[in-house]
Amino acid sequence: MNGVRQPAVAGSFYPSSARELAATVDRLLAEANTMGALSAPPPKAIIAPHAGYTYSGAVAARAYATLAASHDRIRRAVVIGPAHHIWFKGVAAPSSVAFQTPLGALPVNRAAIDALRGLPLFGVADAPHVREHSLEVQLPFLQRLLGEVKIVPLLVEDARREDVGAVLARLWGGNETAVVVSSDLSHYHDTDTARRCDAATAAMIESSDGSRLGPNDACGFLAIAGLLAETRNRGLKPRRLDLRNSGDVVGSKDRVVGYGAWCFVPPAPDDRSPPRVSTR
Repeated sequence: MNGVRQPAVAGSFYPSSARELAATVDRLLAEANTMGALSAPPPKAIIAPHAGYTYSGAVAARAYATLAASHDRIRRAVVIGPAHHIWFKGVAAPSSVAFQTPLGALPVNRAAIDALRGLPLFGVADAPHVREHSLEVQLPFLQRLLGEVKIVPLLVEDARREDVGAVLARLWGGNETAVVVSSDLSHYHDTDTARRCDAATAAMIESSDGSRLGPNDACGFLAIAGLLAETRNRGLKPRRLDLRNSGDVVGSKDRVVGYGAWCFVPPAPDDRSPPRVSTR
């Protein structure tokens, strides 16, 4: 991949016109803001789905709307999700210097990627990123909310949970860094079965227990598990924002995909349980 990674799913997963894309994202965010109280204080991390905007855009917007209050301080977004097209071991960053969308180019934080070198199962590989949608569909939300934020795009394939956690720990930073985990939930059940499966997955996420998450629960289960380990160690609490499936939005109810949105925030003042200490 030379220079700038070009869009792979513009015109299919989301509009290819910059004007239409901006209007779509802005509408989704505005609708999310009408659906109830958002997180206070602003979250450090979110989980958002990555299907086409027609299907999961409203759920993703629920997660992204919680970052709006942080637009003046977030300068870096770690965006991590599953690879759907190419098998590899570990966590892969691209060599590109920017990711292009119809809204413009988002610069890649090369210094952050260089800081990951030497971690187990981390490497630089372009092939998994060329056709991948799981990160790309997140970027227009970041652009409309945060402007020209620098991104750290990472794909996970055959990795250990602790290796994903180590990557996130090294990139955690302070208030200038937000973490975005990209994942859909169950795939191709009927809607009633999907609701039961996704409720069980939500319970694991909301108990900060990623040890039992598997590929049938969420396509980005390894990224979620790594995030849960790090947020648990740092005392952050998951907050559910939305949980539904494609049958609730559009199309058949016989073969649906589940979508959920969560944010991770400091505990409420009356929650005095201490954070767990990492043993890594």
